[in-house]
Amino acid sequence: MEELLGQFSLGLFIMQTVLFLALVFLLKKFAWKPILDAVNEREEGIKNALQSAESAKKEMQNLKSDNEKLLADARLERDTMMKEAREIKEKMIADAKTEAQVAGQKMIEQAKASIESEKNAALAELKAQVSTLSLDIAEKLLKDELSNKEAQTKLVEKMLGDVKLN
Repeated sequence: MEELLGQFSLGLFIMQTVLFLALVFLLKKFAWKPILDAVNEREEGIKNALQSAESAKKEMQNLKSDNEKLLADARLERDTMMKEAREIKEKMIADAKTEAQVAGQKMIEQAKASIESEKNAALAELKAQVSTLSLDIAEKLLKDELSNKEAQTKLVEKMLGDVKLN
């Protein structure tokens, strides 16, 4: 230990202490303030960045909630439009069915009326043909009956007999 003390020099110690204090004084006078200012600026920058990040995060949450609300509104509107479209489609189908039934019924009635009128025309023609044919037959029978004098006399007597009975 004495060897260590023997090498110890008081002058050197004082000189190192003075140099150290001078260095501290110079650092305090010239470097301490800029270093503290730089540290404070950096700290302030970090605080601002954190605040900006926090406000951006809140803004993103607001935008996300607004987007979700817009999506929900859009889905609701889409569902409403789809429901209206289905109702319109069903109404159009029902209207088309009704119109088709009315048109079909009308066609059936027209067909029935046409059939009835053709039936009546055919019956009238048939009656006319039957009456013409009957007249022709009657004419031929009368010619045959009236061509013979004896047959004429019998016919007149028969008619007179029918008249007396009525």
